[in-house]
Amino acid sequence: MDRGRPRHQGPDSISRRYHGGALRPVRAPPESPGMNALLDGFGALFTLQIALCILAGAAIGMLVGAFPGISATMAVALASAFTLTMEPLPGLAVLLTILVAAQFGDRIPAILINTPGTPASIATTFDGYALARQGKAGLALTASAYASAIGGLVGIAVLMAAAVPLSNLALEFGSPEMFALVVFGLTMMIEVSGGKIVKGLIAGMFGLALGAIGRDPLDGSDRFTFGIPQLVEGIPFIAVIIGLFGITEVFSQMVERGHAQQEAVRSFGRWWPNKAENRAMIKPVVVGSAVGTVVGILPAAGGDIGGIVAWDQARRVSKEPELFGKGSLEGLTAADSSSNAGVGGSVLTTLALGVPGDSVMAVMLGSMIIWGIQPGPSLFSQHPDLVYSISGILIFATLLTLGLSLLRMRGVAKLLELPTRFLWVVVVTFCIVGTYAVNNSVFDVGLMLLFGVIGLLVRRFGIPAGPIVLGLILGPLAERNFRRSMELGGLETIYTSPIAVFLIVAAVLAIAVPRIRSRRKARNRPSPPGTPEPRQAAGVGS
Repeated sequence: MDRGRPRHQGPDSISRRYHGGALRPVRAPPESPGMNALLDGFGALFTLQIALCILAGAAIGMLVGAFPGISATMAVALASAFTLTMEPLPGLAVLLTILVAAQFGDRIPAILINTPGTPASIATTFDGYALARQGKAGLALTASAYASAIGGLVGIAVLMAAAVPLSNLALEFGSPEMFALVVFGLTMMIEVSGGKIVKGLIAGMFGLALGAIGRDPLDGSDRFTFGIPQLVEGIPFIAVIIGLFGITEVFSQMVERGHAQQEAVRSFGRWWPNKAENRAMIKPVVVGSAVGTVVGILPAAGGDIGGIVAWDQARRVSKEPELFGKGSLEGLTAADSSSNAGVGGSVLTTLALGVPGDSVMAVMLGSMIIWGIQPGPSLFSQHPDLVYSISGILIFATLLTLGLSLLRMRGVAKLLELPTRFLWVVVVTFCIVGTYAVNNSVFDVGLMLLFGVIGLLVRRFGIPAGPIVLGLILGPLAERNFRRSMELGGLETIYTSPIAVFLIVAAVLAIAVPRIRSRRKARNRPSPPGTPEPRQAAGVGS
């Protein structure tokens, strides 16, 4: 049984076949994804239930993005607790639409009050607020909506196009390759932990330790439960993620409640770009969509990284680079198209490799495992209809949230002035109810509050929470495949597999190369008079 899975789920759930919103047994996987899989995948979405789920997800996601401090990760983590009783497809419709809509809604506070609604809109503040201060808030919101939609659709197109070739690659993966893949995923998450490699390693090791609690994956014996019966089935995944991303955020805002907030812009000006502005935005949207898709595919990179990289690349190729950071539509649209294109790329990485593309996908990965869907190389060959269903959900969610974003949001400035203490009460209430509803367990609620405190502490020490979640999810998967490989033929099964060797070497390089580069930069950086030598003062990886 996988760690973090609710206690009513059985160990055979991964072997069940997903189709049309349900999981049912299947004797053999289809030969290859094709037109039938495409029709089945999209056809499963044309139901009233799916439509209502997408509408609900869009409304929640837009509100989540519009309120600074509530990240998409936190919203998806909280919503996942309420969707576990649903069938997989409706549940995924809610979670994926929340993610997409939050990527649109977070542009509102970024442009109007210079505060990112989620980390993905950090680069939006570079030019968005400057445009709003110039009386072009309406133009900035409209341009951002169009750029976000185009970038999102490009990322989804890449996801759909990659389904067939990845399904062929899936046939080459066995236990040794899966073990190496999980190791690569863990090191990639650590490597992008904000440059804090050592702290990322600490967080990852803590997550791996949490994943070892409960039943042994092969012989079923109890371990590290300390006599607590509630831990026999492992650490509850939902309690951990809601504590780390929901309760921690509320606690953190309470501690920092004295920080001042920018005044919201109330003059929206015109809403629609003219022909010259439309032409000027073509190049940055193309650059942003391409950069965002590539960055999104990289495990654990995230939309915040993609937006900043795309903004910088668009500035390099622009005819007016001096306007970037001072109210440039090119900079705004490059950043927003990139961070939304990254959604499709991160979903592709999560589905194809079983490695989260970012922290939101780490939460999504845990929910899919709970539903009995095991993302990884075999998913594209065994369940191609699910891949296309997910693509369809992302398309419908993007188009719906584009329509919502184009509505004139003159009341949003008033909404942003609401006291955050009212929001804290609502968030904490939903966190408690959502955690309790999974297993009807007060113990889970207590564990959630405990991880809220742990999350606050690790944040204060600059330790990222993402590797903790990744270790909890992927740790048992790595252990299970490693021990199966040992039973099949020992270490020889790993070092004689070209794919496994390549992934392990890539994992080692992912940790070593950034440290080597950091040391070289520190060594070559000139020091002010009277300071220690660079090699003594570098402090790399802390």
